[in-house]
Formats: sequence, C-alpha cells, structure tokens
Amino acid sequence: MKNYQKASVPQGARTELHDALGLTGAEISVNRLPAGAGVPFVHAHKQNEEIYGILEGAGKAVIDGEMVPLAAGDWLRVAPAAKRQFFAGEHSVMSFICIQVKVNSLEGYTADDAVVGEG
Repeated sequence: MKNYQKASVPQGARTELHDALGLTGAEISVNRLPAGAGVPFVHAHKQNEEIYGILEGAGKAVIDGEMVPLAAGDWLRVAPAAKRQFFAGEHSVMSFICIQVKVNSLEGYTADDAVVGEG
C-alpha cells in the first residue's frame, strides 16, 4: 500500500475529501458558491473547529450574528460552538477550502513533528 493518496477536485459546488484521500485526522472540503448564493443552513459543531481559506472571489460569513467580510487570501478560524453561515458576494463567485479538525488535538507541527531522514 502506498504512503500517499491523490485526488482531483472537479469544478463543482462542494467536494469532501475524507473518502477520496482516506483522511483520518481532519475533514477537508473544497467549496464554490455562485454569485449571490449562500450555504443554505446555519451550523455549529460539537467538537471540531473549522479553518476557512478564501481562494477566489469575495463574500461574507455570519458568525454568531456578526457579519465578517471575506476576500481572496483571507483565512478564518471558527470555534466549534460558533453558529456560522457563508455567502458569496452579490456579484462575485466565492471559492474556499474548509479544514475541520478536533479542537485542541494538535500536539506537534512542522519541524516538531518531522523525522529527518535520507531519501
């Protein structure tokens, strides 16, 4: 068995990568909202924080009733209990990635978690 998985993401509204990549510690989705569209529900989580990266376009998030403007290049972390909903701008598609992980689960990262070896 290979030590990696690769998947291609179609140009659709939403693609979840947990099955395609065999993810075991995170959920990642790639999302695209047409101009003027929004995610059709408000949601929160029991124990997972979400990290959103805006890849293209502009829009907004409404988090616990507060409007947060979003544009390409912005990154946003949302705590599990926060109620959230996302909207593309009236005249702008908004593409974004969402990374969902269990809050407080990160024990090491980057160089702290690396094992340096030969090729």
